[in-house]
Amino acid sequence: MTKEELKGRCAALIDENRDRIIALGEDIFAHPELGFKEERTSALVRETLDSLHIPHQDHLALTGVKGVLKGRESGPRVMVMGELDAVICPLHPQADPNTGAAHSCGHNSQIASMLGAAMGLAPLAAELDGDVVFAAVPAEEYVELEYRERLRQEGKIHFMGGKQEFIRQGVLDDVDMGMMIHSHAGVGDRHFLIGCDSSGFIGKLIRFTGKEAHAGARPFDGINALNAACLSLLAVNSQRETFREKDRIRIHPIMTKGGDLVNIVPADVRLETYVRGTNLEGILDASEKVNRCLQGCAYAIGATVDIRELPGYLPLIQDPHISELFAQNGEALLGPGSNIYGQELMGATDAGDISSLMPFVHMSTGGYLGDAHSKDFTICDKEMAYVMPAKAMALTVIDLLWDHAAQARKIKSGFTPKFDRAGYLRFWDQFEAGQVDKACF
Repeated sequence: MTKEELKGRCAALIDENRDRIIALGEDIFAHPELGFKEERTSALVRETLDSLHIPHQDHLALTGVKGVLKGRESGPRVMVMGELDAVICPLHPQADPNTGAAHSCGHNSQIASMLGAAMGLAPLAAELDGDVVFAAVPAEEYVELEYRERLRQEGKIHFMGGKQEFIRQGVLDDVDMGMMIHSHAGVGDRHFLIGCDSSGFIGKLIRFTGKEAHAGARPFDGINALNAACLSLLAVNSQRETFREKDRIRIHPIMTKGGDLVNIVPADVRLETYVRGTNLEGILDASEKVNRCLQGCAYAIGATVDIRELPGYLPLIQDPHISELFAQNGEALLGPGSNIYGQELMGATDAGDISSLMPFVHMSTGGYLGDAHSKDFTICDKEMAYVMPAKAMALTVIDLLWDHAAQARKIKSGFTPKFDRAGYLRFWDQFEAGQVDKACF
């Protein structure tokens, strides 16, 4: 077959499996699971890979799955990735009544599209000059931090994100490049969004400790940790004018505990926050300012503060060469002018961490209405949400692995990673130890 004939056959195979792909996506949508707990969804991935005779490893980073489709010759390995987890959105109509989990971010579409790409490529493996990895990854949503902290203390994970755990465990050491798709909330029309920016962030668990006293009889004997926390939020707000526009810094704390009883001076008050931005230097600079605010306000009230620094996600780096191949396939599927380029998406993803190690793209797709992570998020075009991304990714894999994988080899040889795995792990170790040198970035 010529490359175009191979692409045509791949697209036809995906069309033949259209109903199956949509059913998978809808099944996952109806059974949302939170990060590192995605047992049912993981089993669904394994069963599907088994049906396609794609060997796989499972229970990676607790619930992750990695399948490898061998090509006809040894060559570059291209990864198609999807995320297993849901987000917490208890008001969503399809939310799990027990956990509040809901697929109001479209990860169900990612898994269905990844498996759809596998359905198109598996029968054609003998035509590919390299291997295809199908990776289902847990825990992209950075939620339930106290639960994940317990997993860390038990030695079950080190990072809060599933892709970071894949990196730490060496699951991706044999992968050369990769791609995935993501829903773009509020874009109901048929579009692919190419080369969109995404932020990175670091997390903080914050605990102010004061001194209890009877709030009515002897408040003067207490030290009000709630006052220290509230004052620190005002102090952080006072820093906002110092953030550079180009860094797109976002700081959005929540208070998870404001005290114990209304008639006791609050002595145990807890906050969580992200410090988010588009580059590491800006993020680390803002993080230092936030810490000064927390420490200074605790001192002013007479409280103490403990700041637990959590490795977050790195800013996303979209590979321009894979992006162009994907864009060409997107227009071939949806028509000329259907791609949207360069929108700024200030959400964060641990795909950013992968993009610092290898050429990677994280494309967004239309077919959705409502706001992300909200009760009104819904799929309005199942063909666009599930089937078209499967085709676009599968066809891009063919481009990369055609003709002795010439495109993949060229992209790999021209790519300069920000980290190798050892350097990546060392960076986060230094961050947690408070020893990161911003001058490195």
